[in-house]
Order: sequence, then structure tokens, then C-alpha cells
Amino acid sequence: MSHPERRKLKIAILDLYEGAANQGMRCIREIIQQWGASSHFEISLTEFDVRLQLMVPGLDFDIFISSGGPGSPLESEGSEWENLYFNWIKTIDEWNAGEGHFPKKHVFFICHSFQLASRYYRIGNVCKRKSTAFGVFPIHMLEEGKYELVFNGLLDPFYSVDSRDFQVIEPDHVKLRKTGGHILAIEKDRPHVPFERAIMAIRFNPYSIGTQFHPEADASGMAMYLQREDKKRTVIENHGEIKWQSMVEQLQDPEKIIWTHDHVLSNFLELASADLY
Repeated sequence: MSHPERRKLKIAILDLYEGAANQGMRCIREIIQQWGASSHFEISLTEFDVRLQLMVPGLDFDIFISSGGPGSPLESEGSEWENLYFNWIKTIDEWNAGEGHFPKKHVFFICHSFQLASRYYRIGNVCKRKSTAFGVFPIHMLEEGKYELVFNGLLDPFYSVDSRDFQVIEPDHVKLRKTGGHILAIEKDRPHVPFERAIMAIRFNPYSIGTQFHPEADASGMAMYLQREDKKRTVIENHGEIKWQSMVEQLQDPEKIIWTHDHVLSNFLELASADLY
């Protein structure tokens, strides 16, 4: 019996967690490896500690995923690591803009990286929220999101883990259109609340996309995280026991974060790898 040829793929994860304990890096690794096995790719995976070790990948990688991370996306302005990170984005964009440069390099920005990319491209107002967003929330697609290949198979609304003190609002649609970008999704539209809805997903250009939410979050990891006594206590102290119980229950719903976990990053990898083979 013949087996499909295993094609090679070099993927870089940019780690922005600054050494903080997290579930995000594990989830990203697992999704990549599972997708690689099912799609018959031989994956070479390398991680780059951007904030602590001032590391960024070069152009010898095929696909890039930039993680979430702690802290303010505003206070790092002018720092050595942020300058390095922004220069890396510039390098990727310059490569993709070159007519003779192939294959193109695809990037996925998650949460903190999404906020930084929004600042880099200057497509909206990155600012502090009135209160922390923490939980499993519905995310509503805009019209462009319904045609976004990375969102293939998602319902509208779909659900994901959201954990942030900052947000991106007031998008510059003119600037986005010039780069081939679109706003893909927003948080729940509540006309009776006098606050602009935060942007939850953006296609910055044909090769770079980002989400404010955590598409990599898995139900089992989040459930274990929430059941830890220290985390349970922290969530209850900050958000109340009803919020904690609600999150635990929603993690068991296959149509919520499990569905998002199984689709978004895998769709991105499928789209990005199609440019290579």
C-alpha cells in the first residue's frame, strides 16, 4: 500500500509570553503537529522568544504564528524588543510586496500580537478597556468575515476564549482597503451600551491576519486551568462565581470553543501551505 509523500514545512512561532506560564504555546504546538500529521506534512517547528531573548525568525521559514502575551501593548512602545518585532513585520511585508518573491509568507497574529500589529499598521485605536474581558464569548462576523477562508466552517456567531484588558476600536477603513485588508469580526453588538464595539479579527493584507481572541484555546486545557485552586480563586475574586461556573459549562459545548479550536488555525495553515505546494 502506498503512502502520500510527506512534504516539508518550516513553521516559526513567535513567543510573546515573556516567560509567563500559559496554555497558549502548548495549544499552538499541538494544533500545528496535528494538522501536519493529517495533511501529510513533515513539520520543522522553531520557537523564538521575542521579549526576553530578542529573537525573531528569518525569511527561511514558510509560515509564522505570533502568540498572545501578558501586559500592555502600549507600554512597550520604543522598547528594544518591540522595535525588533516591528522590523520583522516590515521585513515580511517587503518580501511579500516584491513581484519576484515567492513563495509568499503568511502570518497569524494572536491577541497581544494582534494589538501590536494593529499599532504597527495604524489601522485603529489600541486602548485600555473600561473593564477586563475574560471568558467564553460570541464573536460576530462582518460581511467580509463570511468570505474569509480562515473562517471556513465557523458559525455566526462563533465562540472563543477572550482574555484582555485592551482593545482595538475605531478602525481606519480607508487605510485597510489600500493594503487589501478588512475587518472580519467584532464583539457582540449592543446598541444600548454607549461604547464602540471592539474589533475581534482583521485581515491586515492578503498574507497577514490576526484575531483578538484565542483560536488556539482548547477545552481540556482551559478546564484544567480553571479548576486549579489558585486560578479558580482569582477568577471568582475578579469576576464572580457565576462567571467561573459559566465558563466551565461552556467549555463542554462542542459548538463553542472546541469548534473554533478545530477550525481557525488549521484553516490558516491550509491556506498558507497552499502557496508553497
